[in-house]
Amino acid sequence: MRIAFFSSLNPKPSGISDYSEALLPHLATQVDQVDVFIEDYEPSIPLFCDRLRVRHYREFEPEYRAGRYDAVLYHIGNNPYHVYIYDLALRIPGVLVLHEFNLHHLLANVTIARQDWEGYFQEVEYNAGPAALERAQKVREGLQEPDYDNIAMNRRLLEQSRGAIVHSDYVVRQVQENGFLLPLRKIQHGVEIPAVDAGKARRRLARLAGFSLDNGTPVLGVFGFLKSYKRIHEVLRAFARLCKLYPKAKLVLVGEEHPQYPLRPLISELAIDDAVRILGYVDLETFVDCMAACDICVNLRGPTAGETSGSFLRALALGKPTLVSEIGTFLELPDDVAVKIPVTGREIDWLFEYMRILLEEPVLARAIGERGLAYAAQECSWPKVAAEYVEFLKQCADREPVRSNSEPKPASGVAEENSSRTDVSQEELEEYIVGFSHASPMMEEYVLLHRKRLARTVEITPAGRSEDRVLELGCYLHLTPALRKYLRYGEVRGAYYGPAGRTDYRAATAPDGEVFACPIDLFDVERDPFPYADGYFQTVLCCELLEHLAADPMHMMAEINRILAPGGHLVLSTPNVTSLRSVHAVLLGYHPGLFHAYIKPDEEGRADPRHSREYAPREVALLLEAAGLQVILLETGDYRSEGSVSESTEKLLEANQFPPELRGEIIYCVGRKVGPVRERWPKELYYFP
Repeated sequence: MRIAFFSSLNPKPSGISDYSEALLPHLATQVDQVDVFIEDYEPSIPLFCDRLRVRHYREFEPEYRAGRYDAVLYHIGNNPYHVYIYDLALRIPGVLVLHEFNLHHLLANVTIARQDWEGYFQEVEYNAGPAALERAQKVREGLQEPDYDNIAMNRRLLEQSRGAIVHSDYVVRQVQENGFLLPLRKIQHGVEIPAVDAGKARRRLARLAGFSLDNGTPVLGVFGFLKSYKRIHEVLRAFARLCKLYPKAKLVLVGEEHPQYPLRPLISELAIDDAVRILGYVDLETFVDCMAACDICVNLRGPTAGETSGSFLRALALGKPTLVSEIGTFLELPDDVAVKIPVTGREIDWLFEYMRILLEEPVLARAIGERGLAYAAQECSWPKVAAEYVEFLKQCADREPVRSNSEPKPASGVAEENSSRTDVSQEELEEYIVGFSHASPMMEEYVLLHRKRLARTVEITPAGRSEDRVLELGCYLHLTPALRKYLRYGEVRGAYYGPAGRTDYRAATAPDGEVFACPIDLFDVERDPFPYADGYFQTVLCCELLEHLAADPMHMMAEINRILAPGGHLVLSTPNVTSLRSVHAVLLGYHPGLFHAYIKPDEEGRADPRHSREYAPREVALLLEAAGLQVILLETGDYRSEGSVSESTEKLLEANQFPPELRGEIIYCVGRKVGPVRERWPKELYYFP
């Protein structure tokens, strides 16, 4: 197995850097190759392994397009070191390692830090709706802070990924309770059991902190980024009370200070300057030594973003009795491996009492440390963690191969719903569809040209049951027979442009004598209310229709939302104006549209609707999202099996690092109804004079 691995590494000061550097050597022993893709810097710790390479992330896409990876793994953290990973994970879906559920700080770096306020507003509305958008707009005016705690800002990433690895049942529940359906695997956060000389570590800490530490000096420590949610103000107040009982006690804060969370003024106010040291960010070896020198570690959270603390696991691996908050992932720990502090108004009282008890009862403190060490050794060993990674990545690869989105592939989130579909080869499906087009030479010619597209449409359409209904908009009766025969829908209806209120009954006959008939309802999808009850259909097909709409495509999308049952699907296809063929045409000085010609009227002056607007893949996704549909498949393909575009165009895109994905002639998109229409007039598609 070959893995493309995205993560920050040291010297980027992130716990994920430490995590990845610990995991990678063990992962590399269990697969053929791991390529680690980072930004433009040199790792501070060389990774020694024949199967492990560190590369610049811009080298990834050519390798990916060449099919050199079986899995793509994205480590996502809530800090600026993962912005490039987030950008890439949206374009090339892979498996996430979600180190915490809430990604709002990351999205702020993706948008606000780049002065992309419109992008930030769009993401807030997409994640939390119009009311949240109104509040977010005040952030730009300096009237409010971003709502970091209550809007997780992870919806787009989770909807477009092929799977996710998390470290706790807490995050599993958050993902599932928020309606995300991607494959999930809980894999424990790993930790090494270090061999540390406690005496040397204590002497080193004494030098770093400027303390005089004899054997009877109690030392407590807080480790990691010194942010407000780690409850350090509460720790300082409890420690100040402890100093009255233990005047020699010391407290070290080992981690980078946060500019918006001042600690030194409170330390002075509490008159504990001589007993407290803020050591700042230190390298990993120093970090472990400082922890090994402590008698008690403190690792609180409140609120929690669902993160699993690497520094807490290091404390367990060192056998240190540790105080944690009775919240989030800490609730999943056995009660005897750490001391859980209730998150109540009496938090400082609880902290003080447990600090005192652990210092007064060294046997109890030692027993808690030993149980924590045993837990870490049994549940969190890196070889065990790496083996679970490989197992899950193989499952995700089997479920949906890692390859370019421009190639046909199974629909993520759709395949599992198609258990009732009749197995059929693409050749048989194409032959069946073409068979219903022989009545008209013109229609037969059209279907022969489009047979690959039509067969792919059936492949990505969720199967039905005898009680399910399906509607095809723009129905010609060559695709609809397959919806009944192969997808097993109980009721199949069609719709076509015409005077609202009329229904025709049409039939088509295959060469073997099979007859298919269904009602065809007439109306204008851009203007008329659809003649169906709310939630009437399980599936709606809108194939090669969108490009003909000249006035108001969101009217159609809103009506599709209304007539879809909750959880129902829209299957849409339309020409791709950003295809390789289009790029090639522009470079040669021709129109990029697939069908940009005017249509000659017939003898009575009538002409079929021409292509009014052709779409790009991301615009189609935006259209579905605005209509309250979660995009579960977005891919492109071609009308013919053989390529028809000059290789020079593809090489030109590659040489200039333009995105190669989604460059086929046809856009395929499948969306699932997840709520009401989100935006009736999306500003990306409508002009407001």
